[in-house]
Amino acid sequence: MMESLLHIDTQILLFINSHFNPFLDKIMWFVSLTWPWIPLYLILIFIVVRNYTKEKWVLLLALVILIIGSDQLSSTVIKNLVCRLRPTHNPSLEGMIHIVNNYKGGFYGFVSSHASNTFALATFTSFLFRNRIFSICAFFWASFISYSRIYLGVHFPGDVACGALLGFVLAISIFKIVTIILKNKQLTVNR
Repeated sequence: MMESLLHIDTQILLFINSHFNPFLDKIMWFVSLTWPWIPLYLILIFIVVRNYTKEKWVLLLALVILIIGSDQLSSTVIKNLVCRLRPTHNPSLEGMIHIVNNYKGGFYGFVSSHASNTFALATFTSFLFRNRIFSICAFFWASFISYSRIYLGVHFPGDVACGALLGFVLAISIFKIVTIILKNKQLTVNR
């Protein structure tokens, strides 16, 4: 059963990674970087500070704990426990993976930190802001970044799916803790 799942995971990766072109290479490389998203993170911080006057420090601390926790759990703990090679480091896939800008990533890839971190942020802020359009955009953003990791050949789809699930679960857990800390007060945006 597990062997069949790993085979399907590899076939999906090879299909996605094989449909490349120079234009998409540039887009996927760009969205996979961290620094282009700094303005978005600053905007989110501004919205929290501006609209949640009493709760802002608890919410900002929760966001920091969420992202650091998601990143460290995925990249330091799980990757080193599971030890699943990234496609770019897997000898059985040598010569089959399209590599962009000679980027191969770290040695291990399960779970995707990009997926975990972006889905954690998308989930937490969606619960916080409770705006349907924002939520759709946030989850599209997280999905697009996660997809870019498969396109670039540095993650199997399973790495990304499990990373997204990890981020989602962490975000829900931390959001519930925040609501308990704030004595189950309904978080609403000040208008």
